Amino acid sequence: MELDDRKIIILKTIIKNYLETGEPVGSRTISKYSGLNLSSATIRNEMSDLEEMGYIIQPHTSAGRIPSDKGYRFYVDSIMQESDRKVTEATELMVQRVDKLEMLLKQLVKVLAVDTNYAALISGPSLTQNRIKYLQLSVPSPYKLLLILVLEGNIIKNEVLDIEEDLDQETVLNLTILINNVIGGLSLREITPKMLTSLMMQAGKHGSTVKSVIDAVSDMIETDVEKREIFTSGATNIFKYPELTDAEKASKLISAFEEQDALKELVEEVSNSVEDQASGSGGLQVYLGGEGPIRNMQDCSLVTANYELGDGMRGVIGVIGPKRMDYEKVLGAMKNLIDQLDRAYKRNDKDSR
Repeated sequence: MELDDRKIIILKTIIKNYLETGEPVGSRTISKYSGLNLSSATIRNEMSDLEEMGYIIQPHTSAGRIPSDKGYRFYVDSIMQESDRKVTEATELMVQRVDKLEMLLKQLVKVLAVDTNYAALISGPSLTQNRIKYLQLSVPSPYKLLLILVLEGNIIKNEVLDIEEDLDQETVLNLTILINNVIGGLSLREITPKMLTSLMMQAGKHGSTVKSVIDAVSDMIETDVEKREIFTSGATNIFKYPELTDAEKASKLISAFEEQDALKELVEEVSNSVEDQASGSGGLQVYLGGEGPIRNMQDCSLVTANYELGDGMRGVIGVIGPKRMDYEKVLGAMKNLIDQLDRAYKRNDKDSR
């Protein structure tokens, strides 16, 4: 007797419903949730075959069925295979997209510096606002947990965690479903302490393991934000303006412009400031002199805007120049760059697929 497609669908329907309800699953439930247009008699025959094959058991006479260890094993292996396939495909696609996006950002920041005749910067996309598509947990060895995190935009992260308990696959599967039900579809900033407290309570004695998973998710996203690169161009344009050619001022300004840590702080502050606003300004901000986030830029003006490419891909564009900069020209150039970035990225993304 073979485990054909119809039996597989029925088996997965039984397991999913049992995991959610803890109650034996009958033919009526299968008919409702399996998507198969089968009579109750046909479903019962298929269930009898699955029972004979050892994938499900009937705990009581006239009761529905529940998964056996063999059924759980088939289900977990199926999930892992599908997860591996999705992760492989998504990783390959993301590598292509990131490589093309990085090249594009380097090109566009040079264009912006030339068009404005000022110094320009553009950040790689941030992950702090990316939504969590799903996470997958598995047990590679005792007291270890493999966490695979898939973010919006098919960004893949993975890490092996040390945990304090030796979990079986069934427990890990239940915890995976529980965690995904609570944080799936949310960004890191949308996950509240109240949600985490509720999640740990639902996990019961496995609360500490769930906390380790959530902490790891947070660290993986925050670490990636710290690695975000800032691309710059046009630093020497600063010397074209007499008020900025003082040796000490120019030296401090160029040092600040080339310091990645300072620029990352600037980008984060700009991003957070825009997120807290409801002005409808499209993320555009102008910092005059000392209003700017970087101390050594108090003799300049800084104009910033946010770009958004979809799938959680968001970043910041900036232009730095004298306070008497041509603001109208700068704003026009930045809008044009954002439009170019949007068109080019969507075209490259389509080619990657």
